[in-house]
Amino acid sequence: MYSNLEISNDLLELCSQAEKELQPIFARYDELCLQNSAKVLRAFQEVKLTCTDFSEQTGYGYYDVGREKLEKVYSQIFHTEDALVRPQIMSGTHALSLTFFGLLKHGDTLLSITGEPYDSLKGIIGLSGESRNSLMAHGINFEQIDLVNDDFDSERILARLQQSPIKMVEIQRSRGYSNRLSLSIEKIERICKKIHQIDKNVIIMVDNCYGDFVELREPTEVGADILVGSLMKNLGAGQAKTGGYIVGKEQLVHDVAERFSAPCVAKDIGANLNQHLSFFKGIYHAPSVVCASLKTMTLASYLLEKLGYKVSPRFQDERTDIVQTISLNSADELIEFCRGIQKGVALENFVTLLPSPMPGYPHEEIMASGSFISGSTIELSCDGPITPPFTAYMQGGLTYEYGKLGILISLTHLLKTKK
Repeated sequence: MYSNLEISNDLLELCSQAEKELQPIFARYDELCLQNSAKVLRAFQEVKLTCTDFSEQTGYGYYDVGREKLEKVYSQIFHTEDALVRPQIMSGTHALSLTFFGLLKHGDTLLSITGEPYDSLKGIIGLSGESRNSLMAHGINFEQIDLVNDDFDSERILARLQQSPIKMVEIQRSRGYSNRLSLSIEKIERICKKIHQIDKNVIIMVDNCYGDFVELREPTEVGADILVGSLMKNLGAGQAKTGGYIVGKEQLVHDVAERFSAPCVAKDIGANLNQHLSFFKGIYHAPSVVCASLKTMTLASYLLEKLGYKVSPRFQDERTDIVQTISLNSADELIEFCRGIQKGVALENFVTLLPSPMPGYPHEEIMASGSFISGSTIELSCDGPITPPFTAYMQGGLTYEYGKLGILISLTHLLKTKK
């Protein structure tokens, strides 16, 4: 069965050992999947979803009942007052940009309390590039406070809040292109309570990319005012062809929606581009796909650690997103690792990857992604910037079976190149 895929027998034996040891962890993921599935099913039933809600609305998209139900499903799942879920939101970066520009005005201050922003956000803020349309170019101030030992620096954050007004506090839940750990809901809950004790009006915004459905609760259940994510990641489940979501307090979502469309129009416009079925199926399948991704990354962590690689998180660690990092020693090793992942995917496994520039990123990137949806990082994929410390960022797996096979194929390739 495995010979046609050219998987190493030694790796198959190691994988068998891994799966026996990982059973208690996989059982926890299965329970998480069940509880998140119950949450989704309840939301679907409460909005009284019907087949007619999947119909296409063209032109202006007025009076789209399916769209209203979709956004109601999201607001119920995330326990928020409102939601904006649209195919016109092209990525997580776009959703974040809409949120920043919808809620921040000239003279306001944005404070990142998770340190340096993700690479693609630096241009939006004005920390890199030469855009005349960045936040800083519009007179919006930016400050950052670094994490300490992978946790919030509460003392500095609270001291800063008492100095002068902060309009928005930004939390990046996942690690991005850094070597820190992703942030747990428990840590986010603690800092949200402390921040709102000092200033109940400050907006706490959480970038939820890669973290959706990884824990039983979401940031909006523990104090976040607004939450942003991409449908090319967890909640699209490999079904959504594009899109992003923004959920939170009604007035905040309205303000972002006015930036999304136009003042006084907000959420009332926007053809659905015949995407309702894929969006509903995406959120419906998301709990099981996230579960599969967690299992795939945990297995990969186990195998890589046994092969001598430095990984984060380790296989026995609690996970708060679907990202697995592998520390490599050089650009060549990073490139070869991603090439191995490419050999394990379903589409375009025959191509030879080369580093190249990517819009919004300051360094050349190497990206392995044979995805059914272009750029979908809930599907097995791996990428990294061609710059020290040459870390690979791996994620995804639509099913555990395909994820497992992909990892075994890629590691077989990697071991051959090291001989």
